[in-house]
Amino acid sequence: MTLAVSAPARHLLLPGWLDSDPDHWQSRWEALHGCERVQQDDWQWPRRGDWMARLDETLLASPRPAVLIAHSLGCQLVAAWAAHSRHTTRVRAALLVAPPDTERADMPPNLYNWRPIARARLPFASRVVTSIDDPYCTPERAAQMARDWGSPAVDIGARGHINGASRLGDWPEGWALLRSLLD
Repeated sequence: MTLAVSAPARHLLLPGWLDSDPDHWQSRWEALHGCERVQQDDWQWPRRGDWMARLDETLLASPRPAVLIAHSLGCQLVAAWAAHSRHTTRVRAALLVAPPDTERADMPPNLYNWRPIARARLPFASRVVTSIDDPYCTPERAAQMARDWGSPAVDIGARGHINGASRLGDWPEGWALLRSLLD
């Protein structure tokens, strides 16, 4: 299957651990903008290799290029997948929102297999969006991941884990960040 470079890109949502609830901006973007959620077999006990294989399968299912829109563990998925996949040319860009520090001592055992964090430079355009009071990652660790991935970082202030609990609604500012990444 040949990649249709000039075709409009698919917008693939990569939720984090436990998926994105109905109040999450990812769920709202799915309804509002027609983004496609990549479904994983196990949201409770996510296995890195299984999630990477699902992303490869999803990308290979269409000749259209993709834009990855990741939240939380979905960010770690993008980094790990990009470090190992032969299909990275299928991705135009990635928006990486609230990457968690899976190497922290207080991470749940469900996420231990996401260590170590993949640190290779991403082979496509990307942007990391962080919050100064994210309970799953310090600003310093988030900034280091962004540097390692070669991704400019945008700090949006005190917005927690930038999820449904952050009460962002449709998060038009996030959509604007995505659009500017693609321009």
